[in-house]
Amino acid sequence: MLGGGLPNLTGAKSPSAPDAMANSAVSSDVRSGDAVSDVDVMLRVKTGDEPAFAYLVQKYRRPMVGFMYRMCHNPSTAEELAQEVFLRVYRSRTSYEPSAKFSTWLYRIATNLAVNHARDTRHERPENTVRLDEPDRETGTTPDLADDSLTAEEEILKRERLAAIRSKVNALPERQRMAVIMHKYQQMDYRQIADVLKLSESATKSLLFRAYETLREQLKEFVSGK
Repeated sequence: MLGGGLPNLTGAKSPSAPDAMANSAVSSDVRSGDAVSDVDVMLRVKTGDEPAFAYLVQKYRRPMVGFMYRMCHNPSTAEELAQEVFLRVYRSRTSYEPSAKFSTWLYRIATNLAVNHARDTRHERPENTVRLDEPDRETGTTPDLADDSLTAEEEILKRERLAAIRSKVNALPERQRMAVIMHKYQQMDYRQIADVLKLSESATKSLLFRAYETLREQLKEFVSGK
C-alpha cells in the first residue's frame, strides 16, 4: 500500500519522526515563531519536500483518525482510512492549488472517502462494533468508563444514553451525519463545514438545525431524564 515511491506514513508517527523533521525548514520555522500556514507547508510538499509532508501527517493524523472513527466506528478501519487520506494527499501533491484552506481540502478528501467506504460496506458492517468503554480516538481518554460518583442505576442510564446518541447520529441522513460529526466532534465552524460539503453557510446552518432537531426529538426521553 505504501509502494510507488510514497513516504512511509507509519514512520511519521514513530519516535524518530521529530528528529527527521528537525532538518526541515518547516520545523525550524515553527520553532522560530514564523507564521507558516498549512497551505505554505503543502506547497512545499508539492515541490517534493517530504519532511513537510511528515509535518502535516503528524499534525492532522489524530484528528483524521478521530473523524474516521466517528464515521465507521471501527478502530482498525479508522486507521486504514486515515492513512488512505494522507496517501491521496501525497498523490495529489503535484496538482495541488491553494484555492481553499488546507484543512478544508483535507476534510473534503476524507469525507468523500468515508462516504464511499460506507456505501461499499453497507451490507458488510456489523450492527455495532463500538465498546462503550473504548478510549476516545482523539484524546485517549475513556469518558464512558464508570464514574465513581454515580450509582449503578445512574451509570446504566448514562451508558444507555450514550449508546442511543451514537445510534441516532449514525441513523441520520448521510450529509446531516457528516455535518454533525464535523460540528460536534471536530469543532469545525459553519464556514469550514460549508466549504467541505460545498454548501452555502446558510444551507449548512439549516442542515445542522434539521439534524439537531431530529436528534432532540428522538432523544427527548434521555434529555428530559437529565
